[in-house]
Amino acid sequence: MARIGLLSMSDGRDFVARDVAGHVGESTRTLAELLRAHGHEVITARDVIWTNELATAEARWVAGQRPDLTIFNYPVWAFPHFTMLAADATPGPLLLVGNIDPQYPGMVGMLAGGGALDQAGRVHSRVWGDPEAVTDRILTRVRAATAVSGLRGSTFGRIGGRPMGMYTAVANTDQWMRQFGVDVEEIDQWEVVRRAENADASRVAAGRDWLEKHGTVHYDGRRLTPELLERQIRSYYAVRELIDEWNLDFSGIKGQPELTTHFTTMDVTEAFLNDPYDWEGPKETHVTATEADMDGALTMQILKLLSGDPVLFADVRHYHADKDVWDLCNSGQHATWYAERSADPAENLGSVHFHPEVFYFPAGGASVQHLAAPGEMTFARLTRYDGRYRMHVMRGAFERYDDATNEAMMRQSTYEWPHAFARLRVDSEEFLSRFGANHLHAVPGEYVAELRAVCELLSIDFDGFGDLR
Repeated sequence: MARIGLLSMSDGRDFVARDVAGHVGESTRTLAELLRAHGHEVITARDVIWTNELATAEARWVAGQRPDLTIFNYPVWAFPHFTMLAADATPGPLLLVGNIDPQYPGMVGMLAGGGALDQAGRVHSRVWGDPEAVTDRILTRVRAATAVSGLRGSTFGRIGGRPMGMYTAVANTDQWMRQFGVDVEEIDQWEVVRRAENADASRVAAGRDWLEKHGTVHYDGRRLTPELLERQIRSYYAVRELIDEWNLDFSGIKGQPELTTHFTTMDVTEAFLNDPYDWEGPKETHVTATEADMDGALTMQILKLLSGDPVLFADVRHYHADKDVWDLCNSGQHATWYAERSADPAENLGSVHFHPEVFYFPAGGASVQHLAAPGEMTFARLTRYDGRYRMHVMRGAFERYDDATNEAMMRQSTYEWPHAFARLRVDSEEFLSRFGANHLHAVPGEYVAELRAVCELLSIDFDGFGDLR
């Protein structure tokens, strides 16, 4: 649910404002009721904007309710300086909505107001037409603005530093605060090791029992033992404690090489933080990026705020040229929800295997392996070109094949890790020539329009691939 401010603009001549008051009032009620019917809270200005004083006073009053998005409604011609005064008192995202009616030139008012905002450099979006006919376009802007508002004032927990020399995993904290309103809390990985020892033993044991009951745990007596699995569960509780103590909204864990060589992998921790449940029941997902990938985590947080679903994090590991399919595979990062995308955790865990970690990670522990369920997906990744942010966006789908084919394809890379076979709607040459990172992220469904709107609001370049180019 979003909180939406609504101000309706009118003519500055008292006799005209009086004559069109009924039409403006009806337009305001119609738009407000439409938004409420879709589950949103609407804060309507106390009066129609038809004087300078009302433009400032009503915009300040609505802004004081802290809306995620403010809509300026143009049912009739409106003096453009009302738009400018109201916008100056409105700190958040703006959407201009204009009617198309030959009797009442609301479209003219929207264009005049929007043009004035352009001259002043104020970012805004516009939708025009009968509200019921353009509901999807309005709701797209609502979702985008809600995601942008959800970022501002949030905190990213960076546990550890730069992993293995990865430039694309590190962002400028000043730029994050200036452009996204996100602060970064630096936390040492020693906190995970230290706090893990203090985890409640009964909760840890219950977690291991649940994983053994619902998933398939492949103990080998060396790299995966009950004790190592419990250490991973203890690490999960340690990070949960850090999230609560530091009020973290999303996070990243460096992991390599210190923890993966000398303590244990963060695979179980990362998978279940990204899940909408754990062994104690349903919970909110907490976006967590492996290798403390800051721009990856920020991409994931935007996708979460848009969709409400767990977000995939993966390496672009291999390209199966014979099928034109990519193997998206990364140690531990796929939430177990992706195994079947079911609301029932037991159904998802029924397709999850906990394998002993591979030679990259001598400290051992369980790798959380499964093959992502098929379905249409939206793929995205924030990258930077010469310091300026851009959002790579593409459409595609996850696929599955018969068991023998799935097995053979998974064994061509690291079998023990989670996999997603992705058919991207982009030529492989274009992808490998232009994509600006080794990590890619995805959510089920269609969110291209919302991502485009988010880019507009955040002054990010929308960089579409394939059929979006």
